[in-house]
Amino acid sequence: MKEPVGHDPDRFVKELPERFNELGSFIREQRSSARLSLRRLSELAGISNPYLSQIERGLRRPSAEILQQIAKALRISAETLYVQAGILERPTGDTDLSRYIFADQHLTEEQRQALMRIYLSFRHENEDLDLPGPTDGEPPTEEDAGPPAPGVADQAAAAG
Repeated sequence: MKEPVGHDPDRFVKELPERFNELGSFIREQRSSARLSLRRLSELAGISNPYLSQIERGLRRPSAEILQQIAKALRISAETLYVQAGILERPTGDTDLSRYIFADQHLTEEQRQALMRIYLSFRHENEDLDLPGPTDGEPPTEEDAGPPAPGVADQAAAAG
């Protein structure tokens, strides 16, 4: 059987350990930004301290279930860790805002929860709408946003 063009099985095997190192580093960074000790995160995730340490050092490949437990303890989406682990492909334009909301240390837990409720209600409200957005891969501009909501321009003028 002929290998696909550009397919190098040896390169794929070499990339796996590197992916585990990147995943471990990402988890360590998230734990650090959440100000959690290794021991505390392992308790919250329901996994052993040595196992979490091995994951963070790239020595172990956690299952999707373990990644989900870690994500829940870190208050980030499981999909974020699945992408880091190579289980899911990186999304192309749909931002995981919840990750950023829960990672923001300037907000209280109550404020994070309130923002998430608002964000999810907007997402739910717009699920069936075909909203225009940037299609060229560029970040949205003021023109993409459309006209300001009633009263917003007045408030901006008064503030300026």
